[in-house]
Amino acid sequence: MIEKTIGEIEAKIRGANAIGDERKGELLQLLGTLKTEIGALEKTHGEQAQSIAGFANVSAHEATREEQNPELLEHSLAGLRSSVEGFEKTHPRLVQIVNAISNTLANLGI
Repeated sequence: MIEKTIGEIEAKIRGANAIGDERKGELLQLLGTLKTEIGALEKTHGEQAQSIAGFANVSAHEATREEQNPELLEHSLAGLRSSVEGFEKTHPRLVQIVNAISNTLANLGI
C-alpha cells in the first residue's frame, strides 16, 4: 500500500509540467529516502506510516496542480508536517525528510 502511494507521488512529480527538471530530481531523490524511512516505520507503526504517505500524496497533488489553491496546499503541508510529530527522537531522519519535502513542495507555489 505505501509503496503504491509513493509510486503515485513519483508519477505526479514526473508528469508535472509546472516543475523544472532540477526540482523534479530533487523531489524524486527525497521520495526515495522517504520510501526507505517509511518502510522502517511501517514495521512498528503501520497506521502512522500510511498517514505520512497519504499526506505526502495529497501535498504532492496540491503542489503540482495546474491551478493551485494556496490554502489547500498549506493545509495539506500542515497535515504532512504534523503526521511525523512525535518521531523526532525515534526516527529523526524521517522527520528531516518530511520537512525537506514539505519545504520543497511549499516553494513550488511561490
